[in-house]
Amino acid sequence: MMNYKNKYLFIPLVAICFMFFASCGDRAKQFQDIPEEQPLQQTENDIERGKYLVEIMGCNDCHSPKRMGNNGPELIPELLLSGYPSDRPIIDFTSPLIQQGFSMFYPDLTAAIGPWGISFAANLTPHPTGLGNWTAEQFKIALTQGKSKGLENARMLLPPMPWVNYSSMKEEDVLAIFSYLRSITPVENVVPAPVGPEAL
Repeated sequence: MMNYKNKYLFIPLVAICFMFFASCGDRAKQFQDIPEEQPLQQTENDIERGKYLVEIMGCNDCHSPKRMGNNGPELIPELLLSGYPSDRPIIDFTSPLIQQGFSMFYPDLTAAIGPWGISFAANLTPHPTGLGNWTAEQFKIALTQGKSKGLENARMLLPPMPWVNYSSMKEEDVLAIFSYLRSITPVENVVPAPVGPEAL
């Protein structure tokens, strides 16, 4: 049987235990609320490395709209990597060469037509109409596995996107590219959906 003195020691002990378990419950809830993917930690080195890779890999060739200058097609700085411009009309391709399996490009290379239909270069800027809502994992899947939107069950990326060339790219290089793309100016541009060959 509990004596008088122990009775008063027991009450604070119960209170302390209750507070401890309550705080553990709150901590567990905090950990449950943490999203699966933590925000990408971007460093200046990652961004510079990503910029270098984007430029030498030729990403601007297709993903950046261009205008004609004195030396031929020139990048439009304010539209850098924003993909096929949504306000541009889609050309009606009628060349019989396409029926024979040939491919053709728009003058600035932001769209291509071939046996697969018409494909349009994606918006790679950090705007929500581009990569703004993508995770680093989605970007990795798109770049190294060729899955549209970086989703496992999505269709494959269409030509001329050379994703096969990047299938064995090191993860640090993929993340450096993603870091750079997240650092550039966002451009609002909803790129048209591909046109299938049956609609040509």
